[in-house]
Amino acid sequence: MMNRDIVSLINNNQEFILTSHVNPDGDAIGSEIALLLYLKSLGKNARILNYSPTPDNYTFLDKERVIEQFDEVKHKGLIESADVIFILDTNEYERVRTLAPHIQASKAKKILIDHHLGFNPELFDEYIVDTDSPATGEMLYRFFKEIEASGGGKKIITPDMALALYTAIMTDTGSFKFNRTDEETHTIIADLLTYGLQPYDIYSEVYNKATIGRLHLLGRFLNNVTLLYDGKLAYSIILQKDFEETSTDEYAIEGFSSQLMSLETVELGIVMTQTKRGVKLSFRSKDKVFSNELAKEFKGGGHKNASGAFVVGADILKLEKEVTEKAEKYL
Repeated sequence: MMNRDIVSLINNNQEFILTSHVNPDGDAIGSEIALLLYLKSLGKNARILNYSPTPDNYTFLDKERVIEQFDEVKHKGLIESADVIFILDTNEYERVRTLAPHIQASKAKKILIDHHLGFNPELFDEYIVDTDSPATGEMLYRFFKEIEASGGGKKIITPDMALALYTAIMTDTGSFKFNRTDEETHTIIADLLTYGLQPYDIYSEVYNKATIGRLHLLGRFLNNVTLLYDGKLAYSIILQKDFEETSTDEYAIEGFSSQLMSLETVELGIVMTQTKRGVKLSFRSKDKVFSNELAKEFKGGGHKNASGAFVVGADILKLEKEVTEKAEKYL
């Protein structure tokens, strides 16, 4: 897992930028915070620039409020002058939105650390990619541990780093229930718990912060659930007016797909979300169903059983018909 060239780039450079995908989840935020804390422990100048704001349920990881929302006027120069740029938890430049052209134009070394399918090595100077890993946070844990081992065993993971890594792994494994959660994952979690973490407190920060508006939104989502193909496909649509009328936003739908997958007959679940820019598609599947192949039909991607796509400028009602018809052949 440890890439010595990446370690060398860290040791021999000073200015670092970290970023991740639009609408960052727990794995994205946790991985960014853990890596930032490590770089700062080495005396490096490091900043996190994200296209999207940090969701409220992950702000507890950012105790010093160091994550910045990208502003082209304010941050363009930082990207241009950076020595190294880390792209975490996504292998697609399109998913960092308006940061992409500036990152690609920068002379900085681009380093990818990610666990998703569809990786193009020509787009990065160095990379650590493991599509079998359940979370980028788990990959970073192994990276840090191998640095520790190469340095005589001196610990580099701090309690705050452990908190960030635990949250990254917990959220991207569906609280340790997804198929790729294996013996190694639980061994890693056991080690992270030795840093004094309280699992229930972390779970509560992430999942027990719902507003009444989110519950109303969930009610609308559940009321719109449609079953097709002998109950093998379940999908639901959320419109812009649903967010407006419940005083919520698209971050509030995190976890809604699990409601679809809880149905016994369902093999594929799809959440279609209308946004101002287009339609966000979230795919979840069980066992043999390759949701990522369906996502590719809409220029998206991801894992076999968890993937997504974004269709710019799409009419959600027309897209509903197209998506559900194309889904049939994967069932």
